[in-house]
Amino acid sequence: MYDNDIRRLVDADRAHVWHHLFQHRQLDIRDPRVIVRGEGMRVWDQNGTEFLDAVSGGVWTVNLGYGRDSIGEAIKEQVVRMAYFAGSAGTVPAARYAEMLIERMPGLARVYYTNSGSEANEKAFKMVRQIAEKRSDGRKHKILFRERDYHGTTIGTLSACGQEQRASHYGPFAPGFVAVPHCLEYRRQWDGPDYGLRAADAIEEVILREGPDTVGALCLEPVTAGGGVIVPPEGYWARVQEICRRYDILLHIDEVVCGLGRTGEWFGYQNFGVQPDIVTMAKGVASGYAAIACCVTTEAVFDMFRSDASDPLDHFRDISTFGGCTAGPAAAIETMRIIEDEGLLDNVRVMGARLMTGLETLMDRHECIGDVRGLGLFAGAELVADRASRTPMEEGMVSQVVAACDRRGVLIGMTNRSIPGFNNTLCLAPALIAGPDEIDRIVATLDEALTEVTGHA
Repeated sequence: MYDNDIRRLVDADRAHVWHHLFQHRQLDIRDPRVIVRGEGMRVWDQNGTEFLDAVSGGVWTVNLGYGRDSIGEAIKEQVVRMAYFAGSAGTVPAARYAEMLIERMPGLARVYYTNSGSEANEKAFKMVRQIAEKRSDGRKHKILFRERDYHGTTIGTLSACGQEQRASHYGPFAPGFVAVPHCLEYRRQWDGPDYGLRAADAIEEVILREGPDTVGALCLEPVTAGGGVIVPPEGYWARVQEICRRYDILLHIDEVVCGLGRTGEWFGYQNFGVQPDIVTMAKGVASGYAAIACCVTTEAVFDMFRSDASDPLDHFRDISTFGGCTAGPAAAIETMRIIEDEGLLDNVRVMGARLMTGLETLMDRHECIGDVRGLGLFAGAELVADRASRTPMEEGMVSQVVAACDRRGVLIGMTNRSIPGFNNTLCLAPALIAGPDEIDRIVATLDEALTEVTGHA
C-alpha cells in the first residue's frame, strides 16, 4: 500500500511530523527516513533499503522483533471485545497481566498501569511525596537520583535527570531532587580497592549531608542505559539496599530499559539479589506493539494509601487516562508467553555472552575502544581518542561510526547530547530473539566502521 503514494507520504512527513530528538534543519537538504516495514530483526525504509536493527526500534523497545502475528491478534481480539475503561475499574487483561507480572517479581504485590516510562516514574515520585505528607508532615520528601541515569522527559522526571544535556533549557525544575555519584569504574572518582562499595557509600554520604529524615526514596536504573551502559560493580547493589534499609528510604528501581528480559532475567535488579520497594517499567513490556507502562510496588507501599479515615484526600489521587487501554496488557500477556515459550531469557544470556566476546575481540583490534561493558543483550563500547589517558573520543567522530554502520545496513546507537564531554559510548541492544548470525554481523560491521572512521584496522 506504500508503493503508489510513498512520495506523498514522505513529503507529508517532512511538512507535518515533528520527530523526536531530531534537528529538523537536516530535512532542508534530504528526505526524512520513513520506516515502512519490519520482520524479525530487520526493517525497510521508503527506498526499500534493508537494515539489521541492533537497537530494538531505536530506543530499546521492540524486544521480540517485528511482525509478531500473535501479538497483533491478541490486541485485535481484546480491543474488539473491550477497548477501554478508566483505571478506576478493572478489566480482564489488566487483572491477568498483573497476576502474571507479580508471579515473576517476588516481594512485590501491586501494579499501577500507565502509558509511558516517564509517567510511571512520575507516579512513583508522587507516591513518595504523598507518603512523606502522611508519615512525616512532608519532611521526608527528597528523592535521590544518580549521575548519568535517566528517568524520563517530563519536568518532574527531568528534575531527577543525571544527564545534564538532556535537562538543559527545561528548568527551573521541581525542588527536592538530589544527585548521587555515578558508579562507572572506568571513570572512577576515587582511588583504592572495592570501587563498588565506595560508590555505594558515596550515596550514604549524600544522605547524611541532606539529613536522613528528609530523604524518602532513591531512584536508580539497575544498569545505567543512555548514560553509557554502566553495570554497577561488585558489591554495589547489596550495599545500596543496606543503606536504604538503614535510613528507611524507599528503593525505586527504574526498569524501563532493562525490564522484561533485556539482561537475561525478567528484570535487571534480579541479577543483583536486591528487593526493591517500587519498580517502574515500560518499553519491552509489550515489545512496542502497544503503549503500556507499570509502576509496581510492595504491599507495604500500597498499604500506606489504605485508610478508614474520613479524609477524602487520603488515597492515591491519580489517574492515567490511557492506563485504561486494554491493548497494552493484552499485548504484554502475549509478550510474556512468547518469552517463556521460546526460551528467550536463556537466549539472551547465551547471545549476550557471544556479543561481549565479540566486543572484547574488537577491543584487542582497535585502540579507540577504551572499555566494553554490558549485561545480557545490552552492551556498550566506550570510544577514546587515547587509551592511556582515557580521553573521550569527540562526539562527532563517534557519530561517524554510527553513520558508517548505517551505510552498511546495521542500526546502532550511541550516547548523544546527554553528558558533556562524555557522549562517546556506542550502544547495542538487539532484540531478545537475536541469533549467532545477527550477533556476528553486528560485530563485523562495527569492526569495519571503526576501521573506516579511525583509519586503523
